Amino acid sequence: MPERVAIVGAGIVGVAHAWRESVRGAQVTLFERSRRAEGASVRNFGMVWPIGQPLATRDAALLSRSLWDEFVRETGVWSSPLGSIHLAVRDDEWRILEEFAEQAPGLGYDCRLLDAREARAVCPAATADVIGGLFSPTELGVDPRQAIAAAPRWLAETFGVRLEFETTVCDIDLPRVRSTDGREWDFDRVTVASGADFATLYPEVFTENALARCKLQMMRTTPQTDGWRLGPMIASGLTLRHYANFAICEGLPALRQRVAEETPELDRYGIHVMAAQNGLGEIVLGDSHEYGEAITPFDSDEITRLMLRELRRLLDLPDWRLAARWHGVYPVQANGVQFVHNPTPGVTIVIATGGCGMTMSFGLAEEMVCGRASSRVPSVARG
Repeated sequence: MPERVAIVGAGIVGVAHAWRESVRGAQVTLFERSRRAEGASVRNFGMVWPIGQPLATRDAALLSRSLWDEFVRETGVWSSPLGSIHLAVRDDEWRILEEFAEQAPGLGYDCRLLDAREARAVCPAATADVIGGLFSPTELGVDPRQAIAAAPRWLAETFGVRLEFETTVCDIDLPRVRSTDGREWDFDRVTVASGADFATLYPEVFTENALARCKLQMMRTTPQTDGWRLGPMIASGLTLRHYANFAICEGLPALRQRVAEETPELDRYGIHVMAAQNGLGEIVLGDSHEYGEAITPFDSDEITRLMLRELRRLLDLPDWRLAARWHGVYPVQANGVQFVHNPTPGVTIVIATGGCGMTMSFGLAEEMVCGRASSRVPSVARG
């Protein structure tokens, strides 16, 4: 008889575990409190971003990237395998890209430097201020709204995953699982993928392990006219101080200091700008990072203004009109792209932290389900 497994939460982490458990032969039930997942998994760029992972988690990121190819092929959701480019507009940014590119082959990163002319050929929106870029063919763009919406139906039709949406699981005492509407089920194991919800299940675990939340603001343009395409996903030189893979570069402290002295407002709001275009022609723009007591339900026009200021230094879009603005909240921890905890036998809490869920979840779920992951997979926090 197949093992009965419950997955609580239908965001990217829950989808990943439901998929990899089903492939392995488990009888899976996927629970989601809402009609559809509405948290951080649908509020991001849709960037599958191995270039941003340090050496310690690079293999898991590449495994995840290969599984995304399979997911896209099987579900038919839109994707853009055009890679990414970090664009430099300052000399210190360019020096860090040069330094990283020099070390990249020995570390297993597939990337190459482009001069200003080459960068503009790859990225037609690059402004005259761009002095070069670091191109990586590895990254994949998806529309997170489409991917997360399509996944449950595909899991049900392909693997027989039972869907229990609009169902809030409130108590787990294996083998019994209970929901707030009084229903009960029996399972052999449960994976809790509750994202930034620290209150409903095992709140003491999140308090004891000092998990916190990060709020980010983002926006999306109207579809660009006449089928105009951005090309690869774009990261600015500001992201060099955010992604842990660039910590190997000796020039990074000087860049951090320069940003802190010249534009302290960017550090205040954790702004580092990026752009990605979806299949509808819309360009997703962002983002910012606020923590702890700075998090409020209200979005800041000042943050939007600062993000657009930095983006306009980097990109010249045909149409900057905004169709939507929003914020997302994701969990963070001092060190990690994944929080894993076993509060009781048979129950595992798995939370993607640091905003790496789209990049890492498929690979880390595969490693966990196959028994190859856990503590031996190092993880690096994003700040």
